Amino acid sequence: MPPPMSVPAWLWAATIAALLGLILLDLIIVNRRPHKVTIAESARWIALYIGCAVAFGAGVWIFGGDDHAASYLTGYITEYTLSVDNLFIFMLIMANFAVPAIHQHRVLLIGIVMALVMRGIFIGVGAQAVQRFSWVFWLFGGILIYTAWKFAFNSNEDEEYDPNGGVVRLARRLFPVTDDYHGSRLTIKQDGRRLLTPMFIVIIAIGGADLVFAVDSIPAIFGITQDAYLVFAANAFALMGLRQLYFLLGGLVEKLVYLTYGLAVILGFIGVKLVLHALHENELPFINGGEHVTWVPEINNWISLAVIVTVLAVTTVASLLRSRRDTRQAAEPSVSEPADQARN
Repeated sequence: MPPPMSVPAWLWAATIAALLGLILLDLIIVNRRPHKVTIAESARWIALYIGCAVAFGAGVWIFGGDDHAASYLTGYITEYTLSVDNLFIFMLIMANFAVPAIHQHRVLLIGIVMALVMRGIFIGVGAQAVQRFSWVFWLFGGILIYTAWKFAFNSNEDEEYDPNGGVVRLARRLFPVTDDYHGSRLTIKQDGRRLLTPMFIVIIAIGGADLVFAVDSIPAIFGITQDAYLVFAANAFALMGLRQLYFLLGGLVEKLVYLTYGLAVILGFIGVKLVLHALHENELPFINGGEHVTWVPEINNWISLAVIVTVLAVTTVASLLRSRRDTRQAAEPSVSEPADQARN
């Protein structure tokens, strides 16, 4: 892995300010008049966010070099792919709480801002940990390999997710909640009491899901680059494009039947990459006498990028072919019905 870039404080501030500017632009344009987001509108916003992500990558290439640009691009693609899988959970939450279509964009936007804050904290802690303790690579690698195993062998993971679990149940127990939505308001005052609305509970559910997702995504991207600036940027751009992807893909996500297996391969690959790096950086006394294991190979980010793009391409094409075949088979009985009736 290339060493972290030297990023001055003003560049961090400028990057965060630019991201906040994009969020503010979204709030002004989209949330000025709550409405159901159309496919065309989603496509335009996704093009904007991908364009910003690519422009950022070009800047990294020019000022940081091709290795750091490859690290950022690989991390961005990985985070975006993990985000696509997360759309299943977002759809489940929206359906479970019957969120009105005109307010779904606002819910996702608030949830993603929460996710940015939480992941920013995780990234700061993770960056310090990997610099100080080499054993953290073993921990992250183990998390990713275990998650890959779950993706590969637990196909019902999404259906078993409980949107009303944990924090949501606690919020309902501690605070009174209204039965109906009151526009986009999070709380209302009724009979002298302050009540939460279902909108508040939905945002808690989205934020809780984002927190769980961070357990997978943060180790994954630290397996690609240890540069906190690139890790944060890749996460931010992937998250900010997620809510528009939610409206654009819609039911198409359900057709990506092999995506979970593709993610299993990607996470397993990055987990193995982290374990190999952990061996190179080894300081554990019970492994090779506490010395670095230099004879094991390390996987560079160009190879990582090629593997991830190939896996995504194969799983996407295979999923769409499977979906087309299933649709054709489902239509066959209805086509043969008239012939059967004619014979009778």
